[in-house]
Amino acid sequence: MAILIDRNSKIVIQGITGREASMVTKHTLAYGTPIVAGVTPGKGGDQVHGVPVYDTLKAACREHEINTSVIYVPPAFVYDAVRESIANGIKFIFIPTENIPQHDAIKFLCLARREGVRIVGPNSVGIISPGEQVKLGAIGGDNVSRCFVPGHVGVISRSGGMTAETSWMVKRAGFGVSTAVSIGGDALIGSSPRELLELFQADPETHAVVTFSEPGTGYEEEMADFVASGGFTKPLVSFVSGRFTETMPEGTVFGHAGAMISGGMGKPSQKMVRLKDAGALVAERFDDLIPLLRQALA
Repeated sequence: MAILIDRNSKIVIQGITGREASMVTKHTLAYGTPIVAGVTPGKGGDQVHGVPVYDTLKAACREHEINTSVIYVPPAFVYDAVRESIANGIKFIFIPTENIPQHDAIKFLCLARREGVRIVGPNSVGIISPGEQVKLGAIGGDNVSRCFVPGHVGVISRSGGMTAETSWMVKRAGFGVSTAVSIGGDALIGSSPRELLELFQADPETHAVVTFSEPGTGYEEEMADFVASGGFTKPLVSFVSGRFTETMPEGTVFGHAGAMISGGMGKPSQKMVRLKDAGALVAERFDDLIPLLRQALA
């Protein structure tokens, strides 16, 4: 099994005729992902790698059973695309687009939560469930098996690139991935690590979870509280990057928009302590994920 996406996903790509979306569609189809339709206004009747294109999402939904939307549109148009997806009854939305205006992100995240719609992203490289041979976004490129092999370890990462590297660590440890999720690097995102832990807890095929974290946000503290309260009972192996940032001026942004220590919050050392106290296995170095995962699943 997996979380978020599986063989029952019926996927539409909004903005499918764009250069990046077209390339990602090609790789995603080659992996076996069930993309049933694409949408680009004015391009109805075209095809992208065999996927039919419609002028509107409403028209695509009339012809296909769609439960998942991938939004590959410019930042200024993401809000409208999300609103259109929600209006057409789609319950899972994946957003790889970055640099979305924060006011727009606030509006569509509030709308999605009110309507019971789950969002992953913005600024996410993707989601992949290797055992199901389904992926969304650019994750894995056209050489998926280099990092992602089927197994029973969930992966949650703030960083897109480190989603692949963390999954590669799982592979090096002798295990595989149930689902790997790049949650997105923007300051405002749809699904937090704590929310994903809840999904992994309910998945019988996920036996442990590995997380890759960055400075900033209170996500790791939320995870720690969830574990300490008994909400997540499987082994949790975590690495928190960026301890050097604690010596830098407060408010400095490192890479992602959300990777910022502010008001004393978001310090990697504090995150590590909270996770350890909750019972997680916390790696001092990234390479330590391998022995810790082997210990957790011995």
